Amino acid sequence: MPNSAAATIIPLGRRADGTQRAAATGVGARPNALFVTPESGDVLQAGGLGEVSAALPRALRPACDARVLVPAYRPALRAGAAIDIVAHLPGVGAIPPCSIGAVSLPDGLVVYLVLCSELYDRDGSPYADAAGAEFGDNAIRFARLSLAAAELTMRGVGGWRPDILHLNDWPTALAAGYLRWRGDKTPTVVTIHNLAHQGQFDAHRLAELAIPASAFHVDGVEFYGRISFLKTGLVYADHVTTVCATYAEEIARPEFGCGLNGVLAERASEGQLTGIRNGVDPSWDPRADQNCPYRFDARRWKERYADYVRGAFGLDLSSGPLFAFVARLVHQKGVDLVLEASETIVARGGQIVIVGRGEPEAERAAAELARRHRRVVGAHIGFDPDEARAVFAGADFVLLPSRYEPCGLSQMYAQRFGALPIAHRTGGLAETIDEGRTGFLFGRLDIAAFASAIDDAFAVYKAPVELQAMRRAAMAKDFGWAESAAAYAALYRKLGEARRGAAAPEAAAPTSIASARPAARRAAPRAGEEARAVAAARADARALQRLAAAAAASLGERKLAK
Repeated sequence: MPNSAAATIIPLGRRADGTQRAAATGVGARPNALFVTPESGDVLQAGGLGEVSAALPRALRPACDARVLVPAYRPALRAGAAIDIVAHLPGVGAIPPCSIGAVSLPDGLVVYLVLCSELYDRDGSPYADAAGAEFGDNAIRFARLSLAAAELTMRGVGGWRPDILHLNDWPTALAAGYLRWRGDKTPTVVTIHNLAHQGQFDAHRLAELAIPASAFHVDGVEFYGRISFLKTGLVYADHVTTVCATYAEEIARPEFGCGLNGVLAERASEGQLTGIRNGVDPSWDPRADQNCPYRFDARRWKERYADYVRGAFGLDLSSGPLFAFVARLVHQKGVDLVLEASETIVARGGQIVIVGRGEPEAERAAAELARRHRRVVGAHIGFDPDEARAVFAGADFVLLPSRYEPCGLSQMYAQRFGALPIAHRTGGLAETIDEGRTGFLFGRLDIAAFASAIDDAFAVYKAPVELQAMRRAAMAKDFGWAESAAAYAALYRKLGEARRGAAAPEAAAPTSIASARPAARRAAPRAGEEARAVAAARADARALQRLAAAAAASLGERKLAK
């Protein structure tokens, strides 16, 4: 989840029709799911989470009555759509009151908007102002979103009540705690899209954020003396997912765990950490792309689009390969490696286009590279989704030397458009690229290994038969949402079944599950920083609640017919 000020705005749809399902008594064949997110392509998005938040709830709809809860950012208020006010929620601590508005989009997806002008009616991205500086009141802004999610889950809205609460990243994770502190046992799922963003704030803000003081301990919201929104979700949620199976394995280890690997390793050992790969929208298909300036032609389409991109970036026409880097210009994405490798690419007759924004130093370096190699390197500092789509369509190879990558969407977009990724073997990159068949992977994260993979790409470019075979294989890969949505729907049902199965022992137990987990763990010894991992004393809580094993240990990839 990036903090960039750049955001994409998509107008809201029509008035909600007001029809609601009756409140469910348990998670049945088609559960009610409230999908809570800080960004969505239907309202305002800053990155990949916004795309996921627009696509996954729709993909879930055949199996679930999935609805979305998102802040009413300024674009939503100015879109001109009629918003039905369906609830008013009180303030608590420093969290102001809010209203809940409902909008039904043209395809029928119901979106609930958290209406609070003092928090959300401002320019910028969901997280930062127009200059890229994070909003100083983000703790309150996303506590309001989280508390609204918990309150709607407990009380329902218009006769509809969630059976499952699905939370996404740190801005929503506090909702899992709010539910448990209020004694509500609705099953909750927290999805980690990027563990590096955790939502940490000073401990003196407990009362402001309506967090009970009793929850501030190593087995609750406390993380190295501060409040951690994300850790709260990891501790109190019934199940944790992340955006691919490889990343789920990586974050349980110290080198990728960002200090939370102990918590995550324990959840994994109990079958409560699952990796479910993200998908991409069906529009990422050159045969169906409405923005394509050329009619799709399997033989000449890529060549024509490459020349179109060269013209847009001021590059000379060339018979050499066109490389692209379309990503945030930040250390995590390996922008330093791209800049270093660019000199070799240019010297060998290749061309490069760079699209993105990010760290000021990286932006300046990319612009300087383009000035130094005019007509061979082009850089557009900023982000336009249509331009990015054109670059994926025109490029021969896409550079992806990410230091870590929870899932990544760019490598999937690239393959669907016949651009072969050159990527570090990590996270979702390793899971979605077939080495030597649909792209190139390198293991060591250094310039020598990256350069070797680029050498392989140059060699393939000089072998037209092999190049076309790899392009066909890449474009045939199925990165749709169907399997991932089915895995989430299965997880929802399993959580509901586990909750119902635990109901009888809960009734006889002196302590509810909501409080049993932290109570059992408070007795764990705190031996240095290792004790910051969640205590193994979950055995008592486990006696009250056993969740099913991971819904999908790994997702097989179905190939489209050539």
